Amino acid sequence: MSAAFTTTRTSRRQFLTLLGISAAAVSCGTATATGGSGGEQITSLKYQGNVGGVTLPELAADLGYLGNVTLDWVGNTISGPQDIQSAATGQTHFGSAFNGAVIKLAATKAPIKAVISSYGSDQYSYGGYYVLEDSPLRSARDLIGKKVGMNTLGAHYQALLDIYLSRGGLSKADAAKVEPLVVPPVNTEQALRAKQIEVGVLTGVLRDKALAAGGIRPLFTDVELLGPFSAGTYIMTERFIKQNPDTVRTFVTGVAKAIEWSRTTPREQVIARMTEIVKKRGRNEDTATLQFWRSYGVAETGGRVEDKSFQLWLDWLGDRGEIKKDQLKAADLYTNEFNGYGKG
Repeated sequence: MSAAFTTTRTSRRQFLTLLGISAAAVSCGTATATGGSGGEQITSLKYQGNVGGVTLPELAADLGYLGNVTLDWVGNTISGPQDIQSAATGQTHFGSAFNGAVIKLAATKAPIKAVISSYGSDQYSYGGYYVLEDSPLRSARDLIGKKVGMNTLGAHYQALLDIYLSRGGLSKADAAKVEPLVVPPVNTEQALRAKQIEVGVLTGVLRDKALAAGGIRPLFTDVELLGPFSAGTYIMTERFIKQNPDTVRTFVTGVAKAIEWSRTTPREQVIARMTEIVKKRGRNEDTATLQFWRSYGVAETGGRVEDKSFQLWLDWLGDRGEIKKDQLKAADLYTNEFNGYGKG
């Protein structure tokens, strides 16, 4: 097996260990990114970015939608779970991750709350499960005994795979015979073409480049499976929200405006603005991949969160035994109180 792969057991253990560290840190009161002294609200928000990419808060700040709230970049995140763990432990003020990861962190009793959607899948931005053009794989049942490469386990793309298998009529016993493997996104196309895996999850630029090269086809896509949906959210700690309500309202409403700006502005102009943002921050980043940007994929107007954004993953995690069924309620995981978009 390629060294690029890791096992399900190792990845899950590391993930749960990190969640445990986060929960312990929060419960012990080690969080430092809370409120200002003397009742003053924090207006400079520490956060993590993405190499060569522009996050919604960064776009909102550049468009002037954050008012007196500024962003303080402390580095780049390595994953969604890591990003929200940093926010939960007070190393940053907000973070974004797949809603299933948000649920896992909340299940450890970390006092966090989702405040606005951060990404999703639509006709322009989606994840596809690809096979070679001449592959005999055509249905869920064909995947029994096959390897499926994805960026991480226990998150968005493993959840969608499980849903696809279930809807395809596979029993839990048969579904367990499908082997999800971690393959770095930059290596997925190569692993697929080298037949190290039978199915590979491809998204964004890497998907478009692979399709342009030919020889592969989609088995299914997440947006075909579920329709347009918001898949991730920005979270903050409940303590920070309570101590800094005005800052939170400005931040969330500004991000909501940025979502709608990106949705209604011609794509070329959005890409030009993002390219300018990356160049101005001076981190020696390649802007080439921005030319392939199409959408943030957020489904709801202004990024407002809905019960369904969490319920699907609550059911999935409950079925997998990773959380207790009915342990958490979708409505308790998020708030739209601070989203003033469209409210006048």
